[in-house]
Amino acid sequence: MVDRRGFIGGLAGTALAWPLTSGADNTSLDIAYINARAWTGRGPVDRTDAIGTIGERIVAIGAGAVRARTGKRTRVIDLEGAFVTPGLVDCHTHFTKASFMLSQPSLRDAASPREFVARIGEEARRLPAGQWLQGGNWDQDRWGGKMPTREWIDAVTPETPVAVIRYDLHTMLLNSLALRLAGIDRNTPDVAGGVIERDASGEPTGIIKDAAKNLILRAIGPATDAQIDAAIRAGIALGLSKGITQTHTPELEWITFDAIERRYARSETGMRFYCMTPLKDWDKLAARIRTRGTGDDWFRWGGSKVVFDGSLGSRTALFYEPYDDDPSTHGIIVTDPKDLRRWMGEADRAGLQVATHAIGDRANDIVLDIIAEVARANGSRDRRFRIEHAQHLTQGAIPRFAKQAVIASIQPYHAIDDGRWAIKRVGPERLKTTYPFHSLIAAGARICCGSDWPVAPLDPLTGLKAAVLRETLDGKNPDGWYPRQRLTLAQTLAGYTTGAAYAGFTEKKLGLLAPGYLADLVVFDRDLFAIDPESLTDAKVLRTIVGGVQRHG
Repeated sequence: MVDRRGFIGGLAGTALAWPLTSGADNTSLDIAYINARAWTGRGPVDRTDAIGTIGERIVAIGAGAVRARTGKRTRVIDLEGAFVTPGLVDCHTHFTKASFMLSQPSLRDAASPREFVARIGEEARRLPAGQWLQGGNWDQDRWGGKMPTREWIDAVTPETPVAVIRYDLHTMLLNSLALRLAGIDRNTPDVAGGVIERDASGEPTGIIKDAAKNLILRAIGPATDAQIDAAIRAGIALGLSKGITQTHTPELEWITFDAIERRYARSETGMRFYCMTPLKDWDKLAARIRTRGTGDDWFRWGGSKVVFDGSLGSRTALFYEPYDDDPSTHGIIVTDPKDLRRWMGEADRAGLQVATHAIGDRANDIVLDIIAEVARANGSRDRRFRIEHAQHLTQGAIPRFAKQAVIASIQPYHAIDDGRWAIKRVGPERLKTTYPFHSLIAAGARICCGSDWPVAPLDPLTGLKAAVLRETLDGKNPDGWYPRQRLTLAQTLAGYTTGAAYAGFTEKKLGLLAPGYLADLVVFDRDLFAIDPESLTDAKVLRTIVGGVQRHG
């Protein structure tokens, strides 16, 4: 690609092809991106071939309009036919946790208990005695589903407390030293909204789930601001390299909010953030809005997040019927419905957006019921409730998303990941309305797309491919896992652009390549619409532009 500033240097041939205007500099473009193959986001086939920007805004679209405003000071960038989309937005990340995990050991590909134990022992030997071994992202379904216990790893971690998390972020494995440091023993009472697994004699096995994780997190203690800032910096660089120009962070703590606020104060954001905070702290967020508004285009707030149930992989997602592979449980409720109803009502009354984690079919129905109650009680307004995951739905729940104007915040990669083993958990009948992407859109629901990073890769291309093909990661569903729920490429891209913008109340600024919109765009090395969907993840991001400034490439 050729980058030319004002055609200085005697590029006569190019100048003839793209003549300069004689207009005043204050009307001339800062940057003209020409010879593009750009998808504007306005529809499946809406394209343009040139984009002109002044400052942080797009001001001209199309060769004619861009040529008319190209002046002597305009920097002209010839994209040489490269493919351009609006900036991509990841609507669901655990950004700080995931950023830390970039430098922590990954156990995701451990394919057997022996390999799992060996890797933990190897990592423990690298650490000073007493330093916590964290990270993990382990997946017991890679070795047949048997859950690890503290006995597996105690011998290889005698002086290293271990707290490694399953890749769904809902289950953690502790060794005996970690249990002791956290004060967890046979006499520790059960935790509301959590699980401390125990063996036949009542001793903790080392597996803790959902709200019980707070016991160990208190023992580990908080990271320093400097450590958090360094991790966030690495996460932003990774996101920009994947074409992500904004992330939504539906979190249960203030750590990401505070970290981004520090970066924002130093003008070091680089990527846009919509930071949610815990729903139980709705009054703290509402007070901030009264004094400081809802932020700006770089750092925004105004949404609250709550977790209602657990996850499918941990058998803590809440279902009407018991789990097929563990009939003793239907899943769990993490947040008491009375608290959810009260907090949601108060937050909504204060004008906040509420996002609720719900995965099981019963959990989604309960949340939809409470949303309906809150909306009736508080009256009509543009509230844009979100259900994060909306993963396993009853047939009757699907049309309710559109009817109640609830946004389904989906993570397409989860479908091809869980599809390897989900049938063991809930059987084929319930899977007919699992990850029902197509059915939701066909019923008129709005969706936004994300990754749930670090549960899934921070790469929208993996989400695009997953939604379009629904081929499970084990290669056993080459024609698609429940293929009627596949999306088109345009529908999925919209989930990362216009749908994401709507989900964050920024649809008048983000999600389109159009005059007046923020100059957030991604340049790929190939036209995503013109290639075999199988090769979507082979595409490379050449440039990521945020606010008119190239941040990657």
